Amino acid sequence: MNAENVSNIKIIVKNKRAHFDYFLMEKIEAGIALVGTEVKSLRAGKAIITDAFVQIDSRGELWIYNMTIPHYEFGNLFNHQENRRRKLLVKKLEIKKLAHEMKVKHLQLIPVTLYFKSSKVKIEIALAKGKKLYDKRETIADRDIARKIRQKEFDD
Repeated sequence: MNAENVSNIKIIVKNKRAHFDYFLMEKIEAGIALVGTEVKSLRAGKAIITDAFVQIDSRGELWIYNMTIPHYEFGNLFNHQENRRRKLLVKKLEIKKLAHEMKVKHLQLIPVTLYFKSSKVKIEIALAKGKKLYDKRETIADRDIARKIRQKEFDD
């Protein structure tokens, strides 16, 4: 997300587990193909992307799985399915580049942030490498040290 575009961005949900479970390499912005009641539910700020993942299918298209968008509470019997797979809108050249990097470096694609960008729903996905247990311990230790430093500054 660029600094000049921050003013027209409204963040819906962030994947807080992504930074803890993965080393995030390269981030990409993508659009999502949604139906009307999904957009209305997102405008209410309801979505879960912590268990979601992104895959490239055999036809070279990006799909996001396990992203939960709850039913729109004022919807009728034509409400959307909560956990359906959704197509991500990315250029073919970028998809080929991602597929190559995923294969060569053994990386995964995970969603990081879901947001509105000038009335369009966008998702930020990242190429990621899973952290080992000792990497997670190091992250926890760094976070604890930073917390203690802030607390000491606050007490002084």
